[in-house]
Amino acid sequence: MDEDNKVEALERDSFGKGAARKLRAAGRIPAVVYGHGTQPVHVSLPAHQIGLIVRKANAVLDLQISGKSQLALVKDVQKDPVLQIIEHLDLIVVKKGEKVQVEVPVHLEGESAAGTVADLDSHTLTLEVEATHIPENVVVSVEGLEEGTQIHAKDVTLPKGASLISDADALVVNVHVPQKAADVEETAEGEEAAEAPAEEAAAE
Repeated sequence: MDEDNKVEALERDSFGKGAARKLRAAGRIPAVVYGHGTQPVHVSLPAHQIGLIVRKANAVLDLQISGKSQLALVKDVQKDPVLQIIEHLDLIVVKKGEKVQVEVPVHLEGESAAGTVADLDSHTLTLEVEATHIPENVVVSVEGLEEGTQIHAKDVTLPKGASLISDADALVVNVHVPQKAADVEETAEGEEAAEAPAEEAAAE
């Protein structure tokens, strides 16, 4: 567990837009922690620290609430659509060793064969992993892959301890020649074919 994810959470008992505005003006973000049959706990968290942590997908926070430690997975981040300021967090209680289902980003590595493009069809894969060992991403190598190569979810090497929840046949990567390049090649071939009979006729 990353020490940077240890967050001081203050319980709050005032709600509504006005209260949320006051919190944000004080550099804090309202959040609610729920799950495992517990009563929802309303807290406020330090805005700057949270802004850094939630840059990573599926961040797990070690909340310090009234002197007690509580692990919680960031489930939902609500942002102002214009200012992109975090307005509210939904956090789910998790326990060490517990398995959770999360969407993990897919990251492409390497270059496919010359003249081809590797398109990422599935930007995330749903995995079941330990709550305290959620991978930042899943790496898929496209190094040297030829046109027509397709990588499906079942072909992806998953991090240790992870299980695939996404459809095994879901297309993740499709390697192809860009349409314009293909059109140019076809046109060039067509012109060569047209020139050949003309040259033969001239020779006769």
